[in-house]
Amino acid sequence: MATTGDLASLDERERELIHTGPPPTGAQAMKAILNREAFSDPAWVFERKLDGIRCIAIRDGDAISMLSRNDLDLGGRYPEVRQALAAQTGIARFAIDGEIVAFEGSETSFARLAARGHHPVPVFYYVFDLLWLDGQDVRPLPLRTRKRLLHDAISYDDPLRWTPHRNRDGEAMFKDACRKGWEGVVAKRADSPYSSTRSKDWQKFKCEAGQELVIGGFTAPRGSRTEFGALLLGYYDGDGLRYAGKVGTGFDTETLQTIGAKLRELAVKQPPFADPAMIKERSVTWVRPELIAQVGFTEWTGAGRLRHPRFLGLRDDKAAAQVVRES
Repeated sequence: MATTGDLASLDERERELIHTGPPPTGAQAMKAILNREAFSDPAWVFERKLDGIRCIAIRDGDAISMLSRNDLDLGGRYPEVRQALAAQTGIARFAIDGEIVAFEGSETSFARLAARGHHPVPVFYYVFDLLWLDGQDVRPLPLRTRKRLLHDAISYDDPLRWTPHRNRDGEAMFKDACRKGWEGVVAKRADSPYSSTRSKDWQKFKCEAGQELVIGGFTAPRGSRTEFGALLLGYYDGDGLRYAGKVGTGFDTETLQTIGAKLRELAVKQPPFADPAMIKERSVTWVRPELIAQVGFTEWTGAGRLRHPRFLGLRDDKAAAQVVRES
């Protein structure tokens, strides 16, 4: 387990980079940009892309917080993870970054994670970065150094898990990831510091398209369907919510009822979309653009619409105004 002595083992250049400071907050999470082409480079490390909820976990003595990307407290939602953080005996002051996930077989599944609100679902916290250790801000350190400190800092007993990485062969890892049904791979520049923003030092390669989209309305149900037919989706471009298409698959009865109740509370008379004339649907109910759907799809069409979309779950770890089209 890590101690202050581990920080003292840093070389002189690395010791000059760190400094005493308060722990970070969840809104300061580093984010990756989307890259369509996988690559291999010995100056980068490669990790499995996990399909879950981002979480920065902070322990400062007896005080523990688990923060989402928009500083939503996740500790009450995932008490088993919080208990595992509290049970760490080697060190009591740290901030770590990772992803809370649930599995469907060998694949991480956001849909299964979202279903935890309806029935028990085991979750795991995959940790991949270190931000703060023994009161020292270690974000300026190179990634490989942070990972070395992180590996020794935490006891990885379920539900806490270490995120393994490769030091080469990013293209081979991406092909293997897609063959296994994983979401993709994240490449990280090995000597990069941790920056609290979206950075080219982290790049993600997706096996299948998918992203967050804002719900701006819904169509009426047909046949035996209840609550709604399809959700009308969009993303922000400048100040306007741009229409991206609709999704009508991926819902079970419980999800239809849960989302239907939320939508009725958000109903409005005017469309929230900046381009409502592009929407050729009948019997539409507009809603305030507050709910975020995680959607999987095959590709964007030339007209800027989703092809073969499917609903995976609702997200509440990000503000709707931050949802843009990934490119």
